[in-house]
Amino acid sequence: MRQRLFFLLLFFQSACAQQPILISESGKGHFIRYEPVSFSNTFSLNLAPVLHIRSGDTVSTETIDASGHDKNGLRRQKGGNPLTGPFYIDSCQAGDVLQIILINIKLNRPYAYTTESFVSRSVPDSISRQFKKPRLVKWMLDANKGVGWLDSPSVHYEHLQNFTIPLNPFLGCIGLAPSGKKNEILSFFQGTFGGNMDFSGIRQSAVVYLPVFHDGAYFYIGDGHAAQGDGEIAGNALETSLDVVFTVKVIKKDFLQLTTPRVEDSTYIMSVGTAEKLDDALKTATADLMEWLRKDYRLSIQEATQVLSTSIEYRIAEIADPNVIVVAMIKKELLKTLNNH
Repeated sequence: MRQRLFFLLLFFQSACAQQPILISESGKGHFIRYEPVSFSNTFSLNLAPVLHIRSGDTVSTETIDASGHDKNGLRRQKGGNPLTGPFYIDSCQAGDVLQIILINIKLNRPYAYTTESFVSRSVPDSISRQFKKPRLVKWMLDANKGVGWLDSPSVHYEHLQNFTIPLNPFLGCIGLAPSGKKNEILSFFQGTFGGNMDFSGIRQSAVVYLPVFHDGAYFYIGDGHAAQGDGEIAGNALETSLDVVFTVKVIKKDFLQLTTPRVEDSTYIMSVGTAEKLDDALKTATADLMEWLRKDYRLSIQEATQVLSTSIEYRIAEIADPNVIVVAMIKKELLKTLNNH
């Protein structure tokens, strides 16, 4: 009897590269453990892939926090949203869509940091100017209870001594190598390639769809957050490091073509709009959600007006970065009642 589960196979890349370990394989793909030894501050086509994977493979890996510190508090990279990757997806071609299934997103240390500030887009200038030199604020995290609280709150926050928040670990950065002259962009940025979206819906069990601009896709993750309010109005979330397990699948261009990222979970389908101005981001998100309904649910544009105008929801995911991100959402439960689905 041939048993192909639980064997170890080392993929040798180079003398200085991390050796990923193939833990198991089945007809559905490999399960690979990858421990990163280097990180990138760009979404880029110009870096050597850290790992080649195939459609259907599952990868277990980890991220470091936005300032470059890992789960042990060691500085591993300069700050600015260091990324794990790039992962090269074999058989993935420009024009395809990469589906990323987030199997597990877990905190791997008991603390996070944010800042005492407001970004200028979130409040009047008279308020944001009061935080020219934002102070770093430490939070403690209890992953088992799923709550976070201020560390030593009595020093500066006497009214917050009993204040706790529910945790919601998610990836602030998830994206591919972008198109353009240099085929790379700093990991502060976001766009049609995904990137620094800071959308709290990109959490465990979510599925992310990204348009592919280059063969191999060059997939990156990073910027772990323990929790964040919509918009990231302090300029930071609760920044921390994460353990992440994801599965990639390639959707060929003949079946699906995208112009902007999409996300879905058990409750919603969601279209992500990115632009310099809020109203432009909203238009992009709304138009893509309408296209999703028209193609997958076979609605006419007239029918789409009735579904969206009565049932659409919006999230302002990001206003702290150069671009604004608006997410247009609709509940799957409502869509079950459509005759054509």
